[in-house]
Amino acid sequence: MPGKQAKTLSTDHIDDLLFFAERSRHPLRNRLIVLLSVKAGLRAAEIAKLSWDMVLDPSGAVGGTLAVQDQIAKKRSGRTIPIHADLRQALVKARQLCNGRGPVVRSERGGALTPMTIVVWFNRAYKQLGFEGCSSHSGRRTFITRAARAVHKAGGSLRDVQLLAGHRSIQTTQRYIDGDSDTQRKLIAMI
Repeated sequence: MPGKQAKTLSTDHIDDLLFFAERSRHPLRNRLIVLLSVKAGLRAAEIAKLSWDMVLDPSGAVGGTLAVQDQIAKKRSGRTIPIHADLRQALVKARQLCNGRGPVVRSERGGALTPMTIVVWFNRAYKQLGFEGCSSHSGRRTFITRAARAVHKAGGSLRDVQLLAGHRSIQTTQRYIDGDSDTQRKLIAMI
């Protein structure tokens, strides 16, 4: 897909992807992969390198935020992301199965997955679901687009979306945001 942006996902697409993850060999791990992408906007490399010390609070419980550290973020753009309720629920379940150390998303042998493994997992899932033009970046684009559309309801601005995405430039964030033809039609009708 050189030169093209990954497509964003609809609510139905996300539901299908979560259903696919549920029916897989590692349902909780794969649900975490999907939710870290669509509910936290993490890149494949960030999902692979996320460790429990970035998720847990000082008492060892799942905290209220993901602290994406500079060493795992692209261009060392670490950031803090509030944890969505669905993602929190999956993290709490995953925490019960481990000692709270090491990678959040683990291979069958217990070690970290590679970023390429995350990319391949998404590619296989999208292919089996028949989703054209989607990639491991689709969840991230969906997260950023949804955040941009809803930020005014939370009393925020595009700067807040930029910070959640970990972009240095607001222009980069703007390139991620998908337009909505229904909204454009409504807007034209209002003019």
